[in-house]
Amino acid sequence: MNTINCYVYRSRRKPGLYIYLPEQDDWSAVPDNILGLLGETERFLELALTPERQLARCTGADVIATIEQLGFYLQMPPGEPDTRF
Repeated sequence: MNTINCYVYRSRRKPGLYIYLPEQDDWSAVPDNILGLLGETERFLELALTPERQLARCTGADVIATIEQLGFYLQMPPGEPDTRF
């Protein structure tokens, strides 16, 4: 796994719901049901993500692996199950 740049967007509809994209404003890999769940978003931050980086609720390795597999990483609010699929 390599270092990747991520663009993190937060949902204005649902506090604590974030999506990580490998390309700024490229929503092409995100399924319609996820877009509907997110509603309107705003760009929250840009970061260089390494596998070793520890994020608030996961590791950089988790985010990178999921982005490589799905094209995005969805972070659900604390206490909510991952129901994206």
